[in-house]
Amino acid sequence: MTVLRAQGVGKKYNRKWALAGCTLEIDAGHVTGLVGPNGAGKSTLLNIASGMLRPTTGTIEVCGGVPGSGPAQLAKVGYVAQNTPVYSGLTVDEHLRLGARLNPGWDHDLAAKRVERIGLDPKQQAGKLSGGQRAQLALTLGIAKRPELLLLDEPVAALDPLARREFLQDLMEAVAEHGLSVVLSSHLVADLERVCDHLVVLVDSQVRVADDVEHLLATHHRLSGPRRDLDTLPADQQVVSARHTDRQTTVVVRSDAPILDPVWTVGELTLEDLVLEYMSNPVTVRPALEVLR
Repeated sequence: MTVLRAQGVGKKYNRKWALAGCTLEIDAGHVTGLVGPNGAGKSTLLNIASGMLRPTTGTIEVCGGVPGSGPAQLAKVGYVAQNTPVYSGLTVDEHLRLGARLNPGWDHDLAAKRVERIGLDPKQQAGKLSGGQRAQLALTLGIAKRPELLLLDEPVAALDPLARREFLQDLMEAVAEHGLSVVLSSHLVADLERVCDHLVVLVDSQVRVADDVEHLLATHHRLSGPRRDLDTLPADQQVVSARHTDRQTTVVVRSDAPILDPVWTVGELTLEDLVLEYMSNPVTVRPALEVLR
């Protein structure tokens, strides 16, 4: 089952496109990391997927329906925006009661148990909570509505390392217990590596790569060897990036086949290496040899 399908989706503000021509499919059952440089369109895509925005062009389907098309559709999607918004004047308990009023599938027991477990005072106003506590409250509201898909836009960006770890641990427990599908946008690749089994790299609104993390790491290689023309590489080796000096070529390739050429020294990539290579090289080509001095 596909929980998110976008075809040529774009969003235009006046004369500026915040997202243009984005095509993407995400299957159910994954915790998907959405990464890319600032301005790539990540937040815009998540806002469209949640129903907060309508696309200017293209079509998008989330959990089998049009985002924001009605109460039944809204109930299928949980969304925690970048600033983990809560109402500063409302207490924790008032947030839970508001969630119950607004969400027909609200799980009161789940929400109450989470609040107790993470140590939130039900009588405390949200405006007096720490950043980590507000993020946990926002996550509780997103999970307790029992969505099929949970969208998280940079939810840990402002948190300290301990609060980030606790947030991500709670997220993974919720995924395991309730079978959530999750799309998590973040610049912190190390955090994504801990929780995500699927990765989407978005650059200039275009999906550069989308696949299971394990498969991506197994099929990407850094090759180093004597300087050579990239046109001589096997056709099944997709060049992601290349650097040349007078005597040496270093190239990152994607290939399902083993690297058999003995001339190459083959190195592995971390997930952060892989993400940076795609972000730094927005167009996949086999460039002509250029010496970098």
